Amino acid sequence: MDKTYILKIYRGEPSAQYWEEFEFARSPQANVISSLMEIQRNPVNRKGEKTTPVVWEQGCLEEVCGSCSMLVNGKPRQACTALIEPYIQSTGSTVITLAPFTKFPLIRDLYVNRNAMFESLKKVRAWISIDSSHDTGSFAPPVSPEVQEALYVLSTCMTCGCCSEACPQVNDKSNFMGPSALSQARLFNANPIGVFEKPDRLRAALGEEGIAGCGNAQNCAKVCPKNIPLTESLALIGREASKQALKDFFGLPDA
Repeated sequence: MDKTYILKIYRGEPSAQYWEEFEFARSPQANVISSLMEIQRNPVNRKGEKTTPVVWEQGCLEEVCGSCSMLVNGKPRQACTALIEPYIQSTGSTVITLAPFTKFPLIRDLYVNRNAMFESLKKVRAWISIDSSHDTGSFAPPVSPEVQEALYVLSTCMTCGCCSEACPQVNDKSNFMGPSALSQARLFNANPIGVFEKPDRLRAALGEEGIAGCGNAQNCAKVCPKNIPLTESLALIGREASKQALKDFFGLPDA
């Protein structure tokens, strides 16, 4: 059995990317992030050459913040939970490739700019305008445990970008904002207070960046680290947005 494993990393700056390999001793506890940290401590590549530390983004290291998104063996995922040994066992190879996401502007190495996702959250008003920490009395009806459970699943979205990376409709020729923002529109539309801004969110979903851009490839749900039912959200938002379009066309009130 090989006692080492290799990270083959596609790194560099825009228009100047290259592959570089780093070798490590195998350890049952090793994951992608711990390996990158080792490079940071001792930036020497497999050829024994002194190099620069690899640049990547990280935060919580427990798959909550969504910042350490990258391609591991070509598939989008969170690097903090990407254990080395399962990859070796499943592929039979001790070489694991790392690359930055391709759907977002590259900054350097494995670090990309995901600002487009946060701007999309603004467009669908992914927040509650009224501070629900105050006593609203009968203004905010109670939420059933069943609805609470469904909303919790939607609320676990980390804006990590995995869904957008896997979506063929998110590309240079499309304005589609991606699945996550539309799923968040569903989340806040279902909130007892957020429902009052539902028409505005649905109108955003009707725009050129909205639901019409979805090609129903369903790749998003397959790669979501939190198993959020993204295709279900897209279908629901599509139906509700169509109803809103009819209301607007005939001049019907939102309520």
